[in-house]
Amino acid sequence: MNAITVLLVDDHLVVRSGLRALLGTQPDIEVVADAASGEEALELVRELSPGVVVMDLAMGGGMDGIEAIRRIRGLNSRQAILVFTTYDSDADIVRAVDAGAMGYLLKDAAPEEIFSAVRGAVQGRSVMSPPVASRLFQQLRNPEEILTPREAELLSLLTQGLSNRELGQRLFISEATVKTHLAHIYSKLGVETRAAAIATAIRREGMR
Repeated sequence: MNAITVLLVDDHLVVRSGLRALLGTQPDIEVVADAASGEEALELVRELSPGVVVMDLAMGGGMDGIEAIRRIRGLNSRQAILVFTTYDSDADIVRAVDAGAMGYLLKDAAPEEIFSAVRGAVQGRSVMSPPVASRLFQQLRNPEEILTPREAELLSLLTQGLSNRELGQRLFISEATVKTHLAHIYSKLGVETRAAAIATAIRREGMR
């Protein structure tokens, strides 16, 4: 059986070295390369087509992990990407998953959890650290809480009856960007129409 090939992406050498050594204890997992930046990761994905990319979110200068995930998925929409980070805020989790991450592990994860996540990712399964899974569950129960600040602002402006053009002018963004934000808002709120989104916005305001 062919080993699962892995690309490690982290701006800290000690993290890359430690993770390489840990994954190297598994006969079915092979670390084929590591990268210290998102830009370097993109080049290595093009060159090596690894089975799984294990990606930190913070990269110091240059391209961050979220943007790297988005661009890698642009190169290959089926590329399995696992986030491996210390960041566990709701915003970080949602941004990573929205960008295309298959799983989200915290750096205090147990070795067996990491091995399982790598094996699961290459099979198309999503794997989350328990604290992350708990946060996502709460967000699914309260979807309005996962709106980005810009989406929340746009949702509030909807109640003023503004057109897409007027919304764009108010927020200094294009109509196309407004439509994209609206599509995300509808999806997150579980609604299909502008009127339903406005009703949700009014309800939110009334609950504050």
